Amino acid sequence: MSALIKQAAEHWEFVSPLLRKPKNEDDYDRLVLALDELLEITGDDESHPLMSLVDIIGDWIEEWDHKHRPMPEASGADVLGYLMREHGLTQSDLPGVGTQSVVSEILSGKRQLNLRQIRWLAERFGTSVETFI
Repeated sequence: MSALIKQAAEHWEFVSPLLRKPKNEDDYDRLVLALDELLEITGDDESHPLMSLVDIIGDWIEEWDHKHRPMPEASGADVLGYLMREHGLTQSDLPGVGTQSVVSEILSGKRQLNLRQIRWLAERFGTSVETFI
């Protein structure tokens, strides 16, 4: 038995809870807490020895989220409404989209955003045009 395997075997009971993919919500929650602790330790140091463990646990959490908590698709109007709320904007604060009534029709789903409006919104909010498509 190599020295590395021997050392791993001696410490396995202590590290094994961190090295299992989540099979249920409790496992998932345990990994999220562990990841939070690891990120406090590693900070922004990409060369920290624990970053490989951060990557592994982060990948497993992301995989669980995609499978068990998929993000709903948002329309351009949904994104626009969200950004307006976040920035405290009213319908009349978006002259690049159109009049207040045009913005209202977009938000209610009666009208679709056109390319000119999408470009203006992407520039206004500092996002890519894909955000509103």
